[in-house]
Amino acid sequence: MAGQLTIHPLARRAGSLTLLLVMVGCSSLPSMPSLPSLPSLTAGGDLLGFIKPYRMDIVQGNVVTREQAAMVKPGMSRAQVRDILGSPMLTDVFHADRWDYVFTILRPGTEPQRRAIVALFKGDKLERLDSPELPSEQEFVASISRTRPRIAAPLLELTPEQKQALPPPPKPAAEPVLPMGAVRSYPPLEPS
Repeated sequence: MAGQLTIHPLARRAGSLTLLLVMVGCSSLPSMPSLPSLPSLTAGGDLLGFIKPYRMDIVQGNVVTREQAAMVKPGMSRAQVRDILGSPMLTDVFHADRWDYVFTILRPGTEPQRRAIVALFKGDKLERLDSPELPSEQEFVASISRTRPRIAAPLLELTPEQKQALPPPPKPAAEPVLPMGAVRSYPPLEPS
């Protein structure tokens, strides 16, 4: 029969076994966590006990700090507010006098953050800026920093109390001890 493809029975079994192992392996892996439980997985979220998968930082929106919000004053134009805070994340056709600045960050090893700031306009002028308590720039940088605490350097010298607690050194023998045993002489390694 020309044109018919035949597969060796051993190759068919090997393919079936491979497919079965892949399916079993994928079912035993932990499922992808939802966003609120992501930081809890980063502490011990390793695979097979020693492989740590890469988790990328997810940053959305504009960071608005306390210093930036303090520069925004009622009566500013939309262009001035945009220059200070950046473009809003959300603008609504039905609420043209409202700009929403939403910021979220998910970074493994840190707490997730979410802030929403609303700029309300009357015509082209800013009426007010509604925001939660915003962090300063330094506080924000510290909150997303993943620096690990430094380990204290080991103590390299004993304290006087520890020195006194040590046992006294053994006293040297009065006479030097001579080695005992047969004295042998060996021929030279190279001929002279």
